[in-house]
Amino acid sequence: MGDIGSDASQIDRGNQGNNKPTPENQTLLQGFEWNVPDDFKQWTRLHDALPVLQSIGVTNLWLPPGCKASSPKGNGYDIYDLYDLGEFDQKGGKPTKFGSKEDLDKLASRAQELGVGLYWDAVLNHKAAADSIEKCMVVDVDEQDRAKEIGEPHEIEAWLGFEFKGRGDKYSKQKYHWYHFSGTDWDQKTEKKAIYKILGDNKGWSRSVGKEDGNADYLMFADVDYSHPEVEEDVKQWGAWITKEVKLKGFRLDAVQHISGRYMCEWAKYIWEQCGKDVFFVGEFWVGDADELNKWIKETEGIFSLYDAPLLNNFSSLSQTEAGDLRQVFDGSLVKVNPDKAVTVVMNHDTQPGQTVETPVEAFFKPLAYALILLRQEGYPCAFYGDLYGLRANPDDDDVKPQPPACSGKLADLLRARKLFAYGEQDDYFDAENCVGWVRRGTWDRPGCAVVMSNAAENEKRMFVGEDRAGEVWVDVLGWAEGEVEIDGEGFGMFTCPGVSVAVWVHKEVEGREKFPVNFDADIYGEGE
Repeated sequence: MGDIGSDASQIDRGNQGNNKPTPENQTLLQGFEWNVPDDFKQWTRLHDALPVLQSIGVTNLWLPPGCKASSPKGNGYDIYDLYDLGEFDQKGGKPTKFGSKEDLDKLASRAQELGVGLYWDAVLNHKAAADSIEKCMVVDVDEQDRAKEIGEPHEIEAWLGFEFKGRGDKYSKQKYHWYHFSGTDWDQKTEKKAIYKILGDNKGWSRSVGKEDGNADYLMFADVDYSHPEVEEDVKQWGAWITKEVKLKGFRLDAVQHISGRYMCEWAKYIWEQCGKDVFFVGEFWVGDADELNKWIKETEGIFSLYDAPLLNNFSSLSQTEAGDLRQVFDGSLVKVNPDKAVTVVMNHDTQPGQTVETPVEAFFKPLAYALILLRQEGYPCAFYGDLYGLRANPDDDDVKPQPPACSGKLADLLRARKLFAYGEQDDYFDAENCVGWVRRGTWDRPGCAVVMSNAAENEKRMFVGEDRAGEVWVDVLGWAEGEVEIDGEGFGMFTCPGVSVAVWVHKEVEGREKFPVNFDADIYGEGE
């Protein structure tokens, strides 16, 4: 990420003669936050919102884990049945928290019509809410070091029987019993909570998992054993089935460091064989070390992208440091080490207030953070539903209050700026602690932009946009920076930025500028003021 000096030469905007159109930027939106209502209407809300989301630049939508959970209020990470997408009367009702299978089908058809890809949040590590108790032999392990056994083998009575009686044998005849799992955490006989490693032929923790707590195989509930051939086959079949059933373009994979990396590679390759190699996979591996993330990417043959947790940590730290050094924002991030495999985020359902890895990014910094992931070349940005529409209160936690949409309601404008203007090669001006900027040069058929941000006082930065731009007048599409900038005869402009803010400058007459400001209605719940 080098800087460009004042001796910049004429910008090459690509070969117009090849007549190949520049593809539209890809942008992912997480289509839920933790506290969406348990009213079975999320599929319908997303269905109705899709045209507007597509118009502001959302090309792919990350759906919540809509497989049947342990209860109608379950967010899906307490997964019961992979093959029940709100179709069968199980665990308290027919629909999932997010809606019925019929509503999901309507959403999938609308997305296909609009050219918006759907990614499914796949929870494959464990199962919850078993139907029956089964006896099995186990050995206790140290909760801080799962590789360390405690005491002697003994028998427990565990919730490990899954019959799926509401679904029967539709879609899959596979039932799950104790020997399909590698661990659990509850003995009904003694009513004791511990981490129990299940014993038996060819059983044990996976060796191709993370090193957290000695061995990261066990996370929660009934831990699925991906060394069992029946499990391997059933989950592969499910992956191909749901890809075709919901017309998916990708998967978000929950807790990948807790699942056998060997199996995840086999699973993904099987889906590619059955459904085509354009299916995208991004894993949740929530650690702050980019080298560890990159190592896992390489060990899994480069099939998977990962969320850039280290970059989010940097956003959080800078937002809580008075006049922090913006030049260091990408230090130690995955997008710096391996930009092609980094999915960049500012917040998600796990990092929002009250959640397991809460990572606060102060409100003033969010426009800067979103500009840094949306308007640059590197990485694949994922915007957050809770930032676009606001966060709801948590009915089970009085300390978690509702929050308005982020970026003073301008996230839709930043998304559309990515869709329309963030193209071409990139020149960085990361030459001052509290004011950085960059220029996207544009391509032969798509315009560029100039971005300046400050986390302190009002500032300005002289940046080169091209000698062929001489005499053009540029304006800030966000409307936060006042006035106009005229490009001088050498192709430079003096671009300003308000204090603690960001400005996105484009040619005043460029096609698409009339679409700003975005008149975005964030009232997705229809509740009015």
